[in-house]
Amino acid sequence: MGRRIFATFAGAAGVVLLLGAISHAQNYPVKPVRIVAGSAGATNDIFGRHLALQLTERWGKQVIVDNRAGAGGTIHADIVAKAAPDGYTLVMAYTANFAISVSLYKKLPY
Repeated sequence: MGRRIFATFAGAAGVVLLLGAISHAQNYPVKPVRIVAGSAGATNDIFGRHLALQLTERWGKQVIVDNRAGAGGTIHADIVAKAAPDGYTLVMAYTANFAISVSLYKKLPY
């Protein structure tokens, strides 16, 4: 019984690894990636720039940080929400920005 359970788990793990290899076969990114962050010099900007550098080196495609400050993170969240849903525009934000904005603003643009 133990060998059967082991074989089942080993087979399932093999399928997961195979699917992972297939998903990595896709070419991403094929154009520059944009990370939209808040205020320049803020924590999410600094972390975003570090992440952009690491991703640029790993992917071989440029990853840029675009600072759009204001309204407690609402402005840059709106830009990303309205961007093309192709995975080339990412947001760097605090969870608190989204939790607080709902309480502060009657209507959010995103």
